[in-house]
Amino acid sequence: MKKHTFLITGSTGFIGSVLLRTLLRRGEKVAIILRKESNVWRISDLLGQVTIHYSDLSSLPKLESIIKKVKPTVIYHLATNGAYSYQDNADQIIQTNILGTWNLLQACNIVDYELFVNTGSSSEYGFKQFAMRETDITEPASYYAVTKCAQTLLCSHIARQEKKPIVTLRPFSVYGPFEEPRRLVPTLMMSLLQNKKMSLVSPTIARDYIYIDDMVSAYLKISKLKMNSGEYFNIGTGVQTTIKEIVNKSSRISGKEGNFIWEGLDNRKWDTDVWVGDISKAKRLLNWQPKHSLESGITETWKWFEKNYKKYSYEKK
Repeated sequence: MKKHTFLITGSTGFIGSVLLRTLLRRGEKVAIILRKESNVWRISDLLGQVTIHYSDLSSLPKLESIIKKVKPTVIYHLATNGAYSYQDNADQIIQTNILGTWNLLQACNIVDYELFVNTGSSSEYGFKQFAMRETDITEPASYYAVTKCAQTLLCSHIARQEKKPIVTLRPFSVYGPFEEPRRLVPTLMMSLLQNKKMSLVSPTIARDYIYIDDMVSAYLKISKLKMNSGEYFNIGTGVQTTIKEIVNKSSRISGKEGNFIWEGLDNRKWDTDVWVGDISKAKRLLNWQPKHSLESGITETWKWFEKNYKKYSYEKK
């Protein structure tokens, strides 16, 4: 991979932290933008290896100052608000996802960057009864999903109108080491490790689960992404898995029976029996596809939790 100067927003989040870790392992030069109140538990061991700039996305002058100093050639934009149920302030969601993205895009105009990768969401599509395709009508069903739609459309418009190398990746259900602790897979891993009861929703609820390393590999398709300015890509596996299937597989891989209370939780408003992405566009235009099966991804995740669950803080921010 050609040497670049990378700038990452959202590096303390799940995907951003693993992307940062991967770039540093490759010897890349990376700068990150952090809010001073950010919880850095995922990247605390990496802070001495990166250039840190403190700001949020609300201040265009601060962002412009950072861009002038960093002179990034590749910008990875992963900062977001509203992805988790406890992030329910509509004003903050709109400010971060739409206005924050707008400010970052404007600030980046100072330099002649080679690539800007925006991070969208599969939630932009809303509920479908078939594999979601990039040409589908978006029917967002939350403030978060609405803002991610706007964010994607804004990036696509600027890419085409101003001839900027901007693309959007739409992650499906990413899992693996460093995932948000309140999500299904980390909760499941901890339940199995500690032999604790776990209440679950309906066993038929389904998602397109993609292992974190496969998600990160899409961000690293730099030369292909540059050739597809204005486009957006589903990043998933093209296969949906029910909660029942992922619980059974995790139990078998861990060798632990588990203590599960099915339908001990009410289904949430976003739960559905159909949620899967069509990834043919990413295969065709990015020459990308996931390498991990659910079996290998859960195996790697279990190994990581066995080794690290006592080391990392899983306390709520």
